Amino acid sequence: MPKISVDVPQELLDDLDSHVGEHGKFVNRSEAIRASMRKTLDLLDDIDDRHGRLDHEE
Repeated sequence: MPKISVDVPQELLDDLDSHVGEHGKFVNRSEAIRASMRKTLDLLDDIDDRHGRLDHEE
């Protein structure tokens, strides 16, 4: 799996960390970030689909 690096404002990182760990929703930051990216990309796909901007190959 490729690795990337990003600059993140401390307030976003603090918010992310509140959802990570033993009592959080995610095991680690990477899982939280991947889940967020998947959800965001799905939302963008839905928006593009509604505007007819997706190619449907079937």
